[in-house]
Amino acid sequence: MVKTVAASFVGKDRPFIPSSHVFHFNPYTRIPPAGDRLSDPRVDSGHDAFFVSRVGGSGAIAIGVADGVGGWVDSGVDPADFSHTFCDYMARTAYLYESPMPPDGDSSGTTLNARYLMQMGYDLVSKDKNIHAGGSTACVAVASPDGSLDVANLGDSGYVALRANAVHAYSVPQTHSFNTPFQLSVIPHSILRRAALFGNNMLLDRPKDSDVTSINLRHGDVLVFASDGVWDNLFNHDILRIVSRLMTDVGAWRNGSSGITVARNLDAFTGVEVLNEQAAAKAGANAKRSQGEGTASSPSTRVSGGIRTLQSALAVEITAAAKAASLNARVDGPFAKTLKQYYPNEKWNGGKVDDICVVVAIVTEQLRDTASADDGY
Repeated sequence: MVKTVAASFVGKDRPFIPSSHVFHFNPYTRIPPAGDRLSDPRVDSGHDAFFVSRVGGSGAIAIGVADGVGGWVDSGVDPADFSHTFCDYMARTAYLYESPMPPDGDSSGTTLNARYLMQMGYDLVSKDKNIHAGGSTACVAVASPDGSLDVANLGDSGYVALRANAVHAYSVPQTHSFNTPFQLSVIPHSILRRAALFGNNMLLDRPKDSDVTSINLRHGDVLVFASDGVWDNLFNHDILRIVSRLMTDVGAWRNGSSGITVARNLDAFTGVEVLNEQAAAKAGANAKRSQGEGTASSPSTRVSGGIRTLQSALAVEITAAAKAASLNARVDGPFAKTLKQYYPNEKWNGGKVDDICVVVAIVTEQLRDTASADDGY
């Protein structure tokens, strides 16, 4: 069961404040009607956007990350308009989805898949008269109550699934060429005609072009969905190290003689307002130390107010690490190393400054025998 989800984010030109740049998912929160969308303030994530929504009454959860294509700025278009509206539509589609009732009357399943949800969101944003142009990458997932995860990834946003101190699954970026990812687009006819006149090809990828992956989840798995502001600056093993440290620090993962086990009851770590003050303060201190910018105040005040659950602590620490790596000119990250493979003479060192968006989900299994809740799973 995936209902324990949190997000953290920061625009590329903004300092990271762990207590403010965090979002806590509540599956019972009502999605506002379409007329309220433009009046709602956007989160401070720059061109990056995300959504988390329950899928109707099915018990499933939909998650998505979209990265607005920055090149549209040159045409006078705000890339955030596309990515944020796209996520709004996917969230509303998932929330209002009515899954068909199976013959046996069990309504716990869902037939909504990630690629279809991406297609629905794209169709709606393409028809939105407020969106004249723009585009974004997308990583969309649907986690069902039976423990299955369906992911559709288009472009260089992506995900990694971690299990018991190991990388279990991950997405591979889709690119047309270096630093040119697959992307969904809304392109005005005037631009298409101009491009055709000069022999230029516009990128017109579709949801059907996305890579689809299905995996079976287990109790204690940690899912990380993120924009390329993370993947350009952190390797999968960097994220695994951050997650493993915090999961073992609080006791959600336990390192014993037989290897890593998972605490049978994760409610004490993932429930809203239940992460203890010491663990919250520790996560906040780690985020502040990783960032090295001094933008967070004392962990015992502002940080603990924002980091309330294990999933929010994980999201904050990954965001802080990616932000720090993006500003580090001494250590080459994934982007710099890939760039040098394609262009050996290019003088690029360190990280890549970009918007950052991270969504973290912790998989928990409902306990049937609470008497042994402290046993390893």
